Amino acid sequence: MPFAVDSLRRAAALLCLLVVATMVRADELSPSGVRLSGFGTLAYVHSNERQADFSAGAFNAGAAGASGAWSAEVDSRLGLQADWRLAPQWSAVVQLVSERGLLNGYAPQVEWANLKYQLSPDLNLRLGRIALPLLLVGDYRKAGYALPWVRPPVELYTAIPLTSSDGVDASYRWTSGDLSHVTQLFYGHADRAIQPQVRAKAQAMTGLSHTATSGPLTLRLSAMSTRVSANLAAELFTALRQSGPDGAALAQRYAIDDARTSAVALGISYDSCDWFVNAEVASLISHSLLGHRSGGYLSGGLRYGDWTPYLGYAAARPHSVTSTTGPQLTGRDALSRAAGLRMNAGLNYLLSSVPHQHSLTAGLRWDVASNSAVKLQYERLMVVSGSRGTLVNTQPGFLAGHAIGVLSVAVDFVF
Repeated sequence: MPFAVDSLRRAAALLCLLVVATMVRADELSPSGVRLSGFGTLAYVHSNERQADFSAGAFNAGAAGASGAWSAEVDSRLGLQADWRLAPQWSAVVQLVSERGLLNGYAPQVEWANLKYQLSPDLNLRLGRIALPLLLVGDYRKAGYALPWVRPPVELYTAIPLTSSDGVDASYRWTSGDLSHVTQLFYGHADRAIQPQVRAKAQAMTGLSHTATSGPLTLRLSAMSTRVSANLAAELFTALRQSGPDGAALAQRYAIDDARTSAVALGISYDSCDWFVNAEVASLISHSLLGHRSGGYLSGGLRYGDWTPYLGYAAARPHSVTSTTGPQLTGRDALSRAAGLRMNAGLNYLLSSVPHQHSLTAGLRWDVASNSAVKLQYERLMVVSGSRGTLVNTQPGFLAGHAIGVLSVAVDFVF
């Protein structure tokens, strides 16, 4: 418990200092035409699983569970955004986000940094680091105040963890009858550190996103194709390649080395102000150990003045094999068999990271002011045997197949 309290104090102190600094800068810069805004979340998460950590995303260190029963490092973050109007048709935006990462603690990261040219009232081009428009709340998934929940459902949003790309996009607004449309084309790349000396890269990210709205109804359909590389478990795949034809074939199949990867997502939202329903599904296919997987959720809530109770169900499942017998060991000497067994165990451990789980969520949001909300959320998470689900830092004693309780308390705000 001392560890959890210390982490909460560190996160709270960081958020307070950054908010004060931002307010000062906003006062100094507003006369020059630069508009500053921001968002933040201070959250405390409890997990009753002692052999693994609950994580909010693939690039989040988790720390609630095996590392400590309570943690402020799962969802706490601060985002600062500066918007410049450079000329009638030119504008720029920079967004920095400070949250607990895998390697550098709360070091701020550049989430957006792009230059926009408005060719016409309906058509614009952007160049730089741009929000990846694949999922329904993908554009603002880090701004907790804009979400009904504490966090987007991990069963879906960890399947496509990238939130931005470096490149170009074009957006065109148009109408047909009562429908308003935004069609967006994008091209770029992404590069993220996931472990010391291990990086994940997505090259030639080419995609299309289309959003249609009619009153309270919003639909988004998106698709993307890319090539993914990650020097993950490099020693394992090197050993497999050197173990003979069977091992080389396994390395060719599962190594994340310029692997062709595609994703398709469909999201629907209906918000009448008095109540809302969100539903979303996505599928990812990768010619690597990432495999073929899908995820989705259904969530809804009712608004009673400042109070919004909500429920949700989410699931993630693999559609490709998540275990292998590895290279043939028959006829090998004892030393070679032992090495082969270690390779098989290492490869199966990697394959078990493909999530197979489902969860039920119940929560309550209280809008205490026009720019802040308090949320209480409970998730009953079930990881299917043979998978580690979306959990991280799994210990040797971890066993799937039992219910895990995750309790979250969060304060979201914008300024």
